[in-house]
Amino acid sequence: MDSNGFDDDAGRTSLTRQSQAYEGLRSLLLSGSIEPGTRLTEADLTRMFSVSRSTMRTVLVRLAQEGYVTSEPNRGVRTRHFSVEEAADILEARETLESALAGKAAERGTDEEIQALRRTLEAMEDCRARGDATGYSRGNRRFHQQVKEAAHQQTLARAYDILLYPLVMRQYRNLSAPHPRAGSLEEHQAILWAIITRNPQAATAAMLHHVGSARRALLLQAEQQRLAAALPADA
Repeated sequence: MDSNGFDDDAGRTSLTRQSQAYEGLRSLLLSGSIEPGTRLTEADLTRMFSVSRSTMRTVLVRLAQEGYVTSEPNRGVRTRHFSVEEAADILEARETLESALAGKAAERGTDEEIQALRRTLEAMEDCRARGDATGYSRGNRRFHQQVKEAAHQQTLARAYDILLYPLVMRQYRNLSAPHPRAGSLEEHQAILWAIITRNPQAATAAMLHHVGSARRALLLQAEQQRLAAALPADA
């Protein structure tokens, strides 16, 4: 207890629980396990994360400010639902940030980090050969994370980390489309080769092409769905 009569330990414990609840709910949202537009109730969340309602209310306010959820009168707090225009903006931001990170990885990545990227890509090649789409996706996420870490550029990395890209993909990914996308592995190979040869311009261009291809495929699918919905029922 300090000289003013406040319990410092209690305050620190409260902040720790709030931080843990925030990180836990944020991770849950980014995992894509909750459908877009799902209502989130304080009662359920307080039980899930073992915190008070006031703590969870603070967490939800923060997540709303950061764009992970929406809060509206009479509708409560819901997971984000993105318009096509919002999705396009987020994907374009990802292209800019991740291509810059790839260029920095070519400049600053250590030999050990580059070897780790090589091993990840070899695992992805094996997954594609075996038709293991889940393993390929896991390797894909690891590859992009490793590129970000190899860049050693914290400002770019922080900007990349707050993008809502995983939520956009959760809403718009076409689960019926073949996976991995045609050309995806070859695009990763081009990125890796540019990083191995320490060519920042080539790494930037290769990553820009890779994430741009993913954006165009996603938006094409969204447009096809919009046009199909607009057709008369007997068309």
